[in-house]
Amino acid sequence: MPTVHVSVVTPLEPAEVMQRLTDFGPGRAEAWANVEAGSVTVHEQGAGWADITEGNRLGWERERYVWDLDAGTVSATTSDSNLWGPGSGWDYKITPQPSGTLVEVTARRIGKGIKGKLVGAVLAIFGKSMIKSSTATALKAR
Repeated sequence: MPTVHVSVVTPLEPAEVMQRLTDFGPGRAEAWANVEAGSVTVHEQGAGWADITEGNRLGWERERYVWDLDAGTVSATTSDSNLWGPGSGWDYKITPQPSGTLVEVTARRIGKGIKGKLVGAVLAIFGKSMIKSSTATALKAR
């Protein structure tokens, strides 16, 4: 099971980081490289949580996002996917810095089927740079 941990510093304030992590509208695909336009479906959403499906040509996953701005946390737990099994997901820790925000990202991936195991193996090798790059791009000042 690949677990990848990266840290990114962004000039954005914590509230803006939280907004970008939990925006499931049309701008999500523009911000996040691994999310294709038209692939985001919001099944249900409430204060501090959302049940969504998102993905791309390679894979998709349905996740339950839960967030707390005061605690500076966002977690996404996979409930269904063509690549990832139970126990997979993402955790984000948002910490204010003097000139922006430190975002710590932990990705837990348990491959499902042959394709998921192959993608998981690639993630174990290249995941750190891929996740750091996509997170930094999504959290770039506009």
